Amino acid sequence: MNFKSLALLLTAAAVPQAVVAGPLAYGICQTGCNGLAVACYAGAGFTFGVALPAAPPVLIACNVALGGCMATCAAIALAPTL
Repeated sequence: MNFKSLALLLTAAAVPQAVVAGPLAYGICQTGCNGLAVACYAGAGFTFGVALPAAPPVLIACNVALGGCMATCAAIALAPTL
């Protein structure tokens, strides 16, 4: 390895790089949303993930809240963090 290549490598390693944690933050956010959905279902006396022939209004409200939370997660995924 010649001196120019070594100097370029060391310079690139020393310069702080921007870190994009969008996908990681997205996964953490979705986990939180799903935890809240499970709590919402449990509070209503149902089990999250079990299909019912017809959803009661309380479960529809839980699903609407879950959708809003997931939409917020999508915005987090697109925003890079430093």
